Formats: sequence, structure tokens, C-alpha cells
Amino acid sequence: MKSIEIDTIYNLSDFFKIIGDVTRIRLLISLEENEMCVGELAKTLKMTKSAVSHQLKTLRSAKLVKVEKRGKNVFYSLSDYHVKTLLNMAYEHISE
Repeated sequence: MKSIEIDTIYNLSDFFKIIGDVTRIRLLISLEENEMCVGELAKTLKMTKSAVSHQLKTLRSAKLVKVEKRGKNVFYSLSDYHVKTLLNMAYEHISE
């Protein structure tokens, strides 16, 4: 890897801290195939809606998930294919 600016290194560190949380990884995996609303995620992960919303806010700020409002419902999904690729590559790495 070529020389990287120190600010970029700190940004990478912050990124890995965000995805290094078990709950956030579980949320990302849950969203890998289907978009879901907070209630569905809470039920799937056996968590409170408040706890799920808190973690989704962190994932949104890191641009790992996106939100789409449809009427009264708010649906979350992975922000783009990079997130799914990252999850799959990490899984492959630890499965070796």
C-alpha cells in the first residue's frame, strides 16, 4: 500500500471502530439481503427499537446504511455494494 496521509489513517481507524461493534455488524448482516424498518430489525435481533435506532444513526453517519421514507414507514438498507463486499471479504478472511 502506498503512503497514506495521517488524516486518512485516522478516518480508516474510525471506520473500523464503527464496524467493529457486534450489534452494528448484526444490523449490517440483517440488511445485506433485504431492506427493513426499525421494528423488523428490532424483532429480528431481539433488541428494543430505541437500541436499534441508536445504532442505525451511527451507521448512517458513517454512510454504511441509507434510509428511504415511504409514507409513515422508514426503511433501511446498505448504502451501496461496497458495504456488502466488505462484509463478504471479512467473512471469507476469518473463514480461512
